[in-house]
Amino acid sequence: MIGLFLGENKLPLEILKSLKKKKIKYFIIDLSKNNKFKNDKNSHFINIGKFGKILELIKSKKCKKVLFAGNIIKPRISKLKLDLKGFYYIPRIIKASKLGDAAILKELINILSENKIKVIKLNTYNPELTLTKGCYTKAKPSVIDKLTIKKGIQILNKSNSYNHVQALVINNQKVVSLEKRKGTKDMLKSIRNNNLQNKLLLKMPKSKQDLRADLPTIGLDTIKDCKKANIRGIVVKAGQNIFLDKHKGLQFANKNNIFVMAT
Repeated sequence: MIGLFLGENKLPLEILKSLKKKKIKYFIIDLSKNNKFKNDKNSHFINIGKFGKILELIKSKKCKKVLFAGNIIKPRISKLKLDLKGFYYIPRIIKASKLGDAAILKELINILSENKIKVIKLNTYNPELTLTKGCYTKAKPSVIDKLTIKKGIQILNKSNSYNHVQALVINNQKVVSLEKRKGTKDMLKSIRNNNLQNKLLLKMPKSKQDLRADLPTIGLDTIKDCKKANIRGIVVKAGQNIFLDKHKGLQFANKNNIFVMAT
């Protein structure tokens, strides 16, 4: 039995599909905004402030392992309905929220660990959603691109490990734009009118990032957005990025002369 803390986007659906195919028993703690999984008989829509109820549910299922998947919207602390466990743990969540969104997830993992519940990597049941090291397109990075990629990785690794900055656009070793709270799509949209010709998108976890709860994700939509922003290459981290709609995404990349590689 596996417990699933599920939020927004396509990734939770891919995980559910894999679990059903492998006939693995599961239950859902629905952390989406609008009760996204309400039609699943194994789903429980629980306010994140109800820590007692969540822990009771996990223990009632005799569950020792859980995973987090999908974009989990940062809760408005003032509007959370708390139970007794919620009142006990909420000061830690508030403290973590001041560091950044990723710090909230990290604190939730710590709380579960204290209750003898292990959080596993979100790609545990879907290894096919990650890439091994290499270039996956006809277009390849140039020597200059490789130097730019190295510089971009250094910059990402120096950024705050608790925030959601997992991506940047870089051109000839100079940063064009850093991802902000609104995400990669918004960043790419903001640079559509930029005429630089050697722009690359790097999207990957930082050196101290907890890989159990927040693997960076790209997909067909990301590559389409890169085309609009005149991005010539996309770089992810081997085994540590989620690639949704992989087949269609690589087809589009090849058609539009965009390279996709995992480093």
